[in-house]
Amino acid sequence: MQPNVLIRNCAVLISLSIALHASAQTNPNLAGKNRLGVNDTVVVQACIEANGDTIPCSWLNDVYLLAHMNDAQRKRFAEWTRLRNAVYVTYPYAIAASQVMNKINMQLVNVTDKKKRKEIIQANEKQLKSQFADKLTQLSVYQGKVLMKLIYRQTGNNCYEIIEDYKGRFNAGFWQTVAILFGSNLRQTYDPVGNDHDMEMIVQDVEKMYGVRHT
Repeated sequence: MQPNVLIRNCAVLISLSIALHASAQTNPNLAGKNRLGVNDTVVVQACIEANGDTIPCSWLNDVYLLAHMNDAQRKRFAEWTRLRNAVYVTYPYAIAASQVMNKINMQLVNVTDKKKRKEIIQANEKQLKSQFADKLTQLSVYQGKVLMKLIYRQTGNNCYEIIEDYKGRFNAGFWQTVAILFGSNLRQTYDPVGNDHDMEMIVQDVEKMYGVRHT
């Protein structure tokens, strides 16, 4: 069959199909039992494209695929679980520390006498020890590191700076040496969008649980 004949036959078939479809839309007898409406129309949702075109669209149900974790995923999950548990344990202590610091700072306002300032600090220190000393000594080194980061998050100061302000440079240097011997560092900071992003996500969940919002 010649190409032009083939094209002409295809055009005839397409025209016939269009005519039959149009007739079925207006003639109930041709539409048959499966006729959906007067105009044989199916209502669908539409999406507007960036170029302004409107096209039909629909959303499929979510499909969840479950698979066994590989070694890297198991390690990652174990690290995240350890961090989450440490945050849950130490977060109340970080809140208490920030509250005591605020209290001390308010009491020290306009107090210039060194002896009086020392008495205020020691009184609050005694209160902290009576409430948390036993519990804090039960923390692991890892939990201690997390606590120091959370204290920085709450106060804006690392633990070295806090000790130096309240107890002097000698005490800060001494406890920094002890911390280093145990594989820690009192000068730890907090980076919520960098290295400490996972911790920040966990802390925000904990804040919802305690009804506290960090500002």
